Amino acid sequence: MSNYKFTSYFENEVLRKRPYLKKEWCIYVLEHAIHSEAHEQNRYRFWAAVPELEGRYLRVITLDDKLTIHNAFPDRGFKP
Repeated sequence: MSNYKFTSYFENEVLRKRPYLKKEWCIYVLEHAIHSEAHEQNRYRFWAAVPELEGRYLRVITLDDKLTIHNAFPDRGFKP
């Protein structure tokens, strides 16, 4: 977990709005992504199924370094 960072937005807003999320899950998604793509504003999106979310897909958005986690949420519309 030492290489990964979290923005203040993630720490103060995302975790407040989604208290069930765990940082470990976000890191898992980055390390086991089944799909990733560039996103606007020099950000990247990553998706992976998270067993603790009953296999639902979690979307994690990072800054351009792909190590600083900015946002995360279950993505109901993602189809592998």
